[in-house]
Amino acid sequence: MQTRFTITRLAVATATLFLASQVHAQTAPVKVGLMLPATGTYANLGTMIENGFKLYVSEQGGKLAGREIQYFKVDDESDPSKATDNVNKLIKRDQVDVLVGTVHSGVALGMAKVAKETGTLLIVPNAGANAITGAMCAKNIFRSSFSSWQSGFAMGKVAAERGHKKIMTITWNYAFGNESVQAFTEGFEKAGGKVTQNMTLPFPNVEFQALLTQIAAQKPDAVYAFFAGGGAVKFVKDYAAAGLNKSIPLYGPGFLTDGTLEAQGDAAQGLFTTLHYADNLNTPRDNAFRLSFAKAYKVNADVYAVQGYDAAQMLAAGLKAASGDIKKQDTVIAGMAAAQIDSPRGKFTLSAAHNPVQDIYLRQVKANNNELKNVAIKALADPAKGCRM
Repeated sequence: MQTRFTITRLAVATATLFLASQVHAQTAPVKVGLMLPATGTYANLGTMIENGFKLYVSEQGGKLAGREIQYFKVDDESDPSKATDNVNKLIKRDQVDVLVGTVHSGVALGMAKVAKETGTLLIVPNAGANAITGAMCAKNIFRSSFSSWQSGFAMGKVAAERGHKKIMTITWNYAFGNESVQAFTEGFEKAGGKVTQNMTLPFPNVEFQALLTQIAAQKPDAVYAFFAGGGAVKFVKDYAAAGLNKSIPLYGPGFLTDGTLEAQGDAAQGLFTTLHYADNLNTPRDNAFRLSFAKAYKVNADVYAVQGYDAAQMLAAGLKAASGDIKKQDTVIAGMAAAQIDSPRGKFTLSAAHNPVQDIYLRQVKANNNELKNVAIKALADPAKGCRM
């Protein structure tokens, strides 16, 4: 009798502990690891992404699917050599449920490798390296931004439509820059143009003078450039200072002028870029977002803020599908994959590789805005080369 009573008590205690753990899993905060640049060339971009993410959470009352959000932060320093150690701080030390990062494609590739190996949910709110949703794709890896192919390919098409036949390209020699140039070349040459020379310099080198001299000597019809952050500011100003903007039009993906216009000043006026966002979309959704962001942070939103905001929306969709239980990862992932995101950029869905299928806009710089001219390509899906899930 005593033994039977003891067994019963043990069973009740075990069941109670199990139920308590289940309740805790449902009520404990969801741990979000923000691995973004807080210093260096891309620091401002990291801040905008973080603020965009937190704005969406704030709009939901500080919770997603009823779960409070707890943040853990690591400065990735835009340094690929530190990516593995930094991401492991969040996974092993802080035991985060989901990773959000980053800006630099080289760092993001390191994050994606660790996320794939550990099965940690990862949302990439900027880095466009094709492999993240290409050869390195995984069911637990999502992107709320773009692939480098999307904006580059679209601008190649636009440049050819504008009548250019011979173009030179220039970029930093790292994953995103090289892929952006390759995509531009694909779009441009598919439409009948010819890229005559690809010029590169090491990241984050901003000594452009020798390469600008080559451009002046070769006199191409136009130039396609990828730089971002502080590098984009200096390149656009140096290009104008050399007088090249008067005779050789400059094109680029939107990162050339997003978040940089105030610093670029007159040098950026009139530049055409392609991106999945523009400053005057003038839709009710975007207008409400921009007003809310400006009130919260006393600065105008940009594409980086949108991508952070949409990363939070994607996480919310997954949590909603799982009734707030982040530990039901397969259900969270299925919810994210099936979601239609009501983004300030316009509604988008996700491809089978978990990359946004989205409109790519042609924009032109006017004052401190990247103003919408038209849709360069509608609902453009990245080809996700090498993706096997």
